[in-house]
Amino acid sequence: MKTSRLASSGLSTGIPYEGSAGPSASGDADGDGVEDGDGADDTGIDGLGEGAASSTPVVEMQPLRPSDSARAVRARIGRRMTTGYARARAARDNGRVTDAATALPGWTHVYSGKVRDLYRPADGSDGRMLVVASDRVSAFDQVLDPGIPGKGELLTRLSLWWFAQLAGGDGGRPIPNHLIEGVESPAEVAGRAMVVRELDMQPIECVVRGYLTGSGWAEYQADGTVCGIPLPSGLHNGDRLPEPIYTPAYKAPLGEHDENISFERSVELVGEARAAALRDASLEIYRRAAALAEAKGLILADTKFEFGYDADGVLTLADEVLTSDSSRYWGGETWRTGSTPAERMASFDKQIVRDWLAANWDKQGTPPAVPADVVEQTAAKYRELLGRLTS
Repeated sequence: MKTSRLASSGLSTGIPYEGSAGPSASGDADGDGVEDGDGADDTGIDGLGEGAASSTPVVEMQPLRPSDSARAVRARIGRRMTTGYARARAARDNGRVTDAATALPGWTHVYSGKVRDLYRPADGSDGRMLVVASDRVSAFDQVLDPGIPGKGELLTRLSLWWFAQLAGGDGGRPIPNHLIEGVESPAEVAGRAMVVRELDMQPIECVVRGYLTGSGWAEYQADGTVCGIPLPSGLHNGDRLPEPIYTPAYKAPLGEHDENISFERSVELVGEARAAALRDASLEIYRRAAALAEAKGLILADTKFEFGYDADGVLTLADEVLTSDSSRYWGGETWRTGSTPAERMASFDKQIVRDWLAANWDKQGTPPAVPADVVEQTAAKYRELLGRLTS
């Protein structure tokens, strides 16, 4: 049977598993990342990524039976998808892009994540979806008030720019992506929406780390490894790794943190050929993006990707890509000259919001409203990153 996630960011049909012995891939637990797919602190790598993907409803994990094949597991999950989706949607529907409009002409709302809203064609046709990025901002698994003005448009513009670079604009081979060209989004969400193809999404967050930081640094201090991968001794917080490393994560059920898994575990989940294809594509894209960012005076420390397969079986890059919600960017000059980890790793994302919230909220009850100056500083970081990359 065909399994899918609604668009590339909605309902995931991940394969259930018992979990991983490794550390949690969520960094909002330790507050050290960039945040998704809330992108490096709420999911993915220490929270990488923060859109609908980060709050994707996934059916509950079940132990794998020895006789289970990947196909049998997917089939079993498929029978529970409708109930799981309805339960997840009821548990987390954070509104739309604006408070005024709850419907878009020609589209039917099907799901709202922490940051993104997902729509299907109102005429019931298959094959395409509308993914809308709101201005909502989240931290520590909470949607905060107020949002960051212009955030949805900034992230969408950055994703579209990266999709264009990776489609061959950077001189590399074209990487297939989920965008449908020539189809306009509704005027109400112009600039912050993407019309995309529906894909058979893979239940793996494809995380690539090029630098030692976040929960990886904590693990390295304790064990000399990152996600179980041995690294040379003598590295410091923020150091560049000898080679980028691929550290996949499994998307956990709604309300739970994603978990780092080994490459071998990803083989068990999706099969050897697909696991290798996900790894190889992720490393290629990271290397290309890191080189382009470096030419712009920026460091791409780590990031996460999501992929699906189209109807022809082509591996396709989906969701947001290389945004400040799904990646960790640092300034190249400050990284080289900074005298402290904080100076070296000053990032272009909502770290300002997380730092303020950590200092002013005990994680009990409703988070306080974010002050106007913190909102503006965060918006300025998003704008600066977009400007530096695309100029």
